[in-house]
Amino acid sequence: MHFLKQIFSDSEFSKEKSDLVISNFKRIVLKKNEFFQEEGKIAQHYYFIQSGFARSYAVDAQGNDITTNFYGASDILIDWYSFIQKTPALEYIQSLTDCEGWQIEFNNFQQLFSTVGPFRDSCRSRLASGYFQLKKQSISMIAHTAKERYLQLLIDRPQIVQNVSLKHIATYLGITDTSLSRIRKEIAEQM
Repeated sequence: MHFLKQIFSDSEFSKEKSDLVISNFKRIVLKKNEFFQEEGKIAQHYYFIQSGFARSYAVDAQGNDITTNFYGASDILIDWYSFIQKTPALEYIQSLTDCEGWQIEFNNFQQLFSTVGPFRDSCRSRLASGYFQLKKQSISMIAHTAKERYLQLLIDRPQIVQNVSLKHIATYLGITDTSLSRIRKEIAEQM
């Protein structure tokens, strides 16, 4: 089955609507460390990741890159604000491994969004889900210890912990890689 058929095949999508949506996507392949999006450039595409891992990150005032999110198979990879508002992106989105995925250009996205109800509903649902995930991460950075945040990442997204460098995971958790190593050692000793 075509990868996108799995995404656009619920009961709301007729075969015709599903085929129309899928025909607007183009297959892409990025090598490790290539960019889906760069800071300062306007997002032109909406992506689905079929395989591989990517991350979004921003550069702080000291020039350090700080991971803001991770993406894996079946995830949407997009800078919503830049894509919809047509403003320069504030972060980078980079492949951490070789990635295969599907992209749709802004004009095609807009056309489908305004004419295909199930596509619009699916996009709204994914946008809301992304917002809730971002809000959860934001609150977690305030309300939980680094160890608690790491343990939650292990539960929620074990594939990230298994496939992404500790350096990137540490910046995502808001700690140094030395602190993350200490936390991992404490957890291992408790098991």
